[in-house]
Amino acid sequence: MKKQEIKTLGELKKSGYESKSIKDELRDNLIKKITNKENVFEGVWGYENSVIPELERAILSRHNINLLGLRGQAKTRLARLMVNLLDEFIPVVEDSEIHDDPLNPISRYALELLKEKGDKMPISWLHRDERFYEKLATPDVTVADLIGDVDPIKAANLKLSYADDRVIHFGMIPRANRCIFVINELPDLQARIQVSLFNILQEGDIQIRGFKLRLPLDLQFIFTANPEDYTNRGSIVTPLKDRIGSQILTHYPEDIAIAKRITKQEARLDARQSNLVHVPELAMDLLEQISFEARDSEYVDAKSGVSARMSITAFENLLSTAERRILLSGEKKTNIRLSDFMGVVPAITGKIELVYEGEQEGAGFVAETLIEEAIKTMFPTLFPKINKLERKDAETPYDGIAAWFFDQGGFELLDEDDDKVYQEKLDAISPLNSLLKEYHPDLDKTETYFIKELVLWGLVAHKKLSKYRFSDGVRFKDLYGSYISDL
Repeated sequence: MKKQEIKTLGELKKSGYESKSIKDELRDNLIKKITNKENVFEGVWGYENSVIPELERAILSRHNINLLGLRGQAKTRLARLMVNLLDEFIPVVEDSEIHDDPLNPISRYALELLKEKGDKMPISWLHRDERFYEKLATPDVTVADLIGDVDPIKAANLKLSYADDRVIHFGMIPRANRCIFVINELPDLQARIQVSLFNILQEGDIQIRGFKLRLPLDLQFIFTANPEDYTNRGSIVTPLKDRIGSQILTHYPEDIAIAKRITKQEARLDARQSNLVHVPELAMDLLEQISFEARDSEYVDAKSGVSARMSITAFENLLSTAERRILLSGEKKTNIRLSDFMGVVPAITGKIELVYEGEQEGAGFVAETLIEEAIKTMFPTLFPKINKLERKDAETPYDGIAAWFFDQGGFELLDEDDDKVYQEKLDAISPLNSLLKEYHPDLDKTETYFIKELVLWGLVAHKKLSKYRFSDGVRFKDLYGSYISDL
């Protein structure tokens, strides 16, 4: 007989089923997965040698857990993935509000049902996907929301006195008995509400409006918090922190390769976009470098962090920018251009918190500066470094390009140029072709034009050329020639 076919307490006892607490359940299943070399936290990258071992140790220790980290560091995802460590099904007393264990019932309803029906007490089966409860901590959350309250309507309907514990309406936490319960942004919870969690975390009992209910609730608590919240919006009260077994610090991806893996996994793309638009690997590197630059920028508030969601939404915008271009031109396929990165500016401005200096400059200016800084950082990995100070007569690999722009007077790339026109314009810069032939002779054609454009943007970032953005595109000019022509 399958477990789910068992319908009464008597059948459950005959099957040899043994009850265990949720923390033991998580621990036992984790031991099996570690022994079998299975990946417990599928789809979480960059934490293999830091956060995940600490999280596994906390589970093995049967601890309640606080995940502490800046925005966009997969805190909630880690909590949700812990559901995979639960048994697929557990038995519960049928119609119990708090998922009573048939072998160890704790609610008045379940105890009375057991007394009435004995081994014929009906049971049902709860799937692990239904054993995850989540609450965002906001200042308006009340004790009644979390723990429960007296329900006057229930008292009236059942004609019960307020002294009868059957008038109690359970809150979210009792209803999450034998489940994982997540409270996100814990510091936002008012101190008096945090105090109401003390007994649940330590002794396992609850009190509602003077009713001292001995309900040994069985929960796995996971809290998430942002370090910034400790000072800006609230704090975790000390006795509550003392009752949380393990505090685990999360972090952002430590290198571009991991960041790219996360972005590609999380971006919500239409299959047609992926087929229409080819993204050079260098473009992905540049996209991720923008986030790394933002986390170190003097314009961005480091305490708020720069979420991984910035790169994800920027990637979606980048593909949409190229897709829109080919829809207008009627082409069948295209490659990402560096000028397409102007389309990711809205994704950046909405995801960064600016300090005073950044606010003075404006979000748009900061976003474009971050793109320019990312190009500046990547440029020396592809071509010879451009020094800030050079001898007046020193020759550089970029002199020919600067001279070409001085002679031509200007060069424009329009946003809606079709691929043929775009490529012809870049091919016309003969010194640029020579530079690529010398330093990247085996470059694939799908990468060639992106790198050509990156050279121009890199020379602008290093003050070798000037760039002007207008409504339809971008104009590159010789740095000094542009000054002369403006006189």
